Amino acid sequence: MNNAEQPAITTPEEVVDQQEPRYLRRIRSFVLREGRLTKGQERAIVQFWPTMGLEHQTTTYNLTEVFGRDSHVVLEIGFGMGKSLVEMAKAAPEKDFIGIEVHKPGVGACLGEAETAQVKNLRLFEHDAVEILNDCIADGSLSTVQLFFPDPWHKKRHHKRRIVQSEFVQLLRKKLKIGGVFHMATDWENYAEHMLEVMSAAEGFKNLASDNQYVPRPDHRPLTKFENRGVNLGHGVWDLMFERIA
Repeated sequence: MNNAEQPAITTPEEVVDQQEPRYLRRIRSFVLREGRLTKGQERAIVQFWPTMGLEHQTTTYNLTEVFGRDSHVVLEIGFGMGKSLVEMAKAAPEKDFIGIEVHKPGVGACLGEAETAQVKNLRLFEHDAVEILNDCIADGSLSTVQLFFPDPWHKKRHHKRRIVQSEFVQLLRKKLKIGGVFHMATDWENYAEHMLEVMSAAEGFKNLASDNQYVPRPDHRPLTKFENRGVNLGHGVWDLMFERIA
């Protein structure tokens, strides 16, 4: 513990971006734990990033030009290893999908999965989601934003690091079309309650649950092996879907 005779120690959980003034002192919702790339992941990045990767830039992308058509665009924040994202993109070829992930091994794995599945309606960012939303995604351009099983930051003192906060929700509101949906899922009941509290108070959104609580898992969200194992053990999973109405 720090005291008057010891210098303050900055842990990875307390790191903030001090390079870009625009994002100075912003609390991050993730810790970058860079695992080692497998040869397959590295090869997938080299081969497929040029056609499926999108770089962070300070101007918004024209998504019609990116995908070569005008369609509903689904953006997923934190896709992990990408298996379920690829599955959703393959199951809905009429839609276009964008995935954002900060961990390079996950990006490599997702690119490999997409190539194996011959998915063409998917593009990926390897960057901080908040910066991508602010800089690269035009207002009113998204039909759906997905946030599945984000870091719950379960310790009370870390709750401020949870990505679902009122400011973040209003950023998503700008990026969603009227009628667009913010879909969340978590296996932490306390985080589900937090999400529900934040979203219920958020301006411009309507809960799509009939009882203004949680919705059943929709068929379009794949049941992962991890989730299925948890369900079999009696662990809960909560889905929330809120529509932008204003």
